[in-house]
Amino acid sequence: MKLFAKIATAAIGAIALFGATQAHADIEITDVEGRTITLEKPAERVMLGFNFEDFLAVTGDGALDRVVAISRPVWKGWRPKQYETYVAKFPEIDQMTDVGDTEGGTFSIEAAIAARPDLAIMAAWQYRALGQNVEQIEQAGIPVLVIDYNAQTLDRHLTSTRALGKAMGTEDRAEKLAELYESYYRDTLKRVEASKVARKKVYVELAKNGPSEIGNSYANGMWGGLVDTLGGDNIANGQIENWGPLNPEYVLASKPEVIFLAGSEWLGSAGAVPVGFGADPELVNERMAAYLGRPGWSDLPAVQDGEIYALYHGGARTLSDFVYMRMVAKALYPDSFADIHPRKELEAFYADWLPVDPDGVFVARYVPVGQ
Repeated sequence: MKLFAKIATAAIGAIALFGATQAHADIEITDVEGRTITLEKPAERVMLGFNFEDFLAVTGDGALDRVVAISRPVWKGWRPKQYETYVAKFPEIDQMTDVGDTEGGTFSIEAAIAARPDLAIMAAWQYRALGQNVEQIEQAGIPVLVIDYNAQTLDRHLTSTRALGKAMGTEDRAEKLAELYESYYRDTLKRVEASKVARKKVYVELAKNGPSEIGNSYANGMWGGLVDTLGGDNIANGQIENWGPLNPEYVLASKPEVIFLAGSEWLGSAGAVPVGFGADPELVNERMAAYLGRPGWSDLPAVQDGEIYALYHGGARTLSDFVYMRMVAKALYPDSFADIHPRKELEAFYADWLPVDPDGVFVARYVPVGQ
């Protein structure tokens, strides 16, 4: 009996130790919303709502083998040429379950659950759009991890990157990316502080529907947050809460000294500034010229001084957005960024962290026609 008791005690101890080991193996992650989720192991079946390139950069080789569902309208609809570039290399993307779009009201909780993911990764704006509907996903036993690169803050970029790394079991890779991003970010601010150039008035416009329609400008986030961080005088501040068009007369009266036209791969808009994958430099310049033909724009300091730039709108909320940060900073403080070449930095980032090349136009300065 004593021998049996010892064996039983040992067995109980082994079971307890095994349970403790299992509990210790659980992965606890705090996301950008301050929520803590727990995974038994790195995610193997992911529903990915946004930040597709960031996910690929952090996860590395085999990343797409671990994705079972995506929000296709957000990728294919918003960034068609980028989507096309990735599908050409990874055809399986086009066969993944589509869960729809929270912004367009087509997101399907049923499709998300039916894909049987062991983790749902959503951008903060998607999470907030779903509201209490997120509970349906969680009640199905699917943890929801919220990330946020849209806010354009160092803290949320780093938190999102490290959270992704923990969730995917690629913490070392995520940490290197976080450190790389922070080093570029801090170097940029250091150069800004060292500049002798006076603060400049800045106007940012989403160049989506051509010069006949006033596109959104930005404040308190995205391009607006970036301009604020760099010490530019964003003329949208106090005029809009987050994004929206500015009154044309107000823009003229503000006399912006630098203008950024945020373009993308809007295939259905004949007047858009077509920045991004597959973009033609001459067409980008031609479309920018059309915007400069607006009434009164020829008198703006930015136009007279040739301080007109195109930026890739899809780059404003990513791990590579330090490139656009430096492009904006270079325009505002040319003395401190003379040795910085954002396009080369973008190419280096893709070569080191992503499986495709950035073929197209992502940053550009307007060149007057005939020069």
